[in-house]
Amino acid sequence: MKRIFYLIPVFALLLTACEGPQGPPGFDGQNGVNFVGQSFERTINFTATNNYQVSFEIPLTIELLDTDMILVYRLVGQSGGFDIWRLLPETVYTENGGEFKYNFEHNFDFVTLYIEGPSTFDFNTLLDGDRLDQTFRTVILPVDFVNSIDLDITNFTEVMKHVQ
Repeated sequence: MKRIFYLIPVFALLLTACEGPQGPPGFDGQNGVNFVGQSFERTINFTATNNYQVSFEIPLTIELLDTDMILVYRLVGQSGGFDIWRLLPETVYTENGGEFKYNFEHNFDFVTLYIEGPSTFDFNTLLDGDRLDQTFRTVILPVDFVNSIDLDITNFTEVMKHVQ
């Protein structure tokens, strides 16, 4: 029994005294997840000439993967000096009881923004403020990151915390 009592401190000393070489430095990440979200903005005009749609290429400076999630937000105004953004698709109700929607689609490296409405919608009733000088921010997030946290993509401020 005395031998066991002598071995316990020796064993404890061996456990605390073990030290090896330091490993390579790790990467800073969010909750153990290493990612880089990216974004860019475009200000565009929707006109009958372009069939109320505009396409543009994702900048070549953005590293894009097939699995990345593409989100688009529309700048709707400012409050207290801060921009207010809404996630697309966004439905807008007009003063005359109509409705239309800002929407988007994308393939690997192109994004198309467009205005759509029901077959009864008269696009000639769109106000200049609804068509011209519309600013959109496209956000690219790695899908592995989005799946690893509980990210509310409708909350622009929360999404932008994860974008460079």
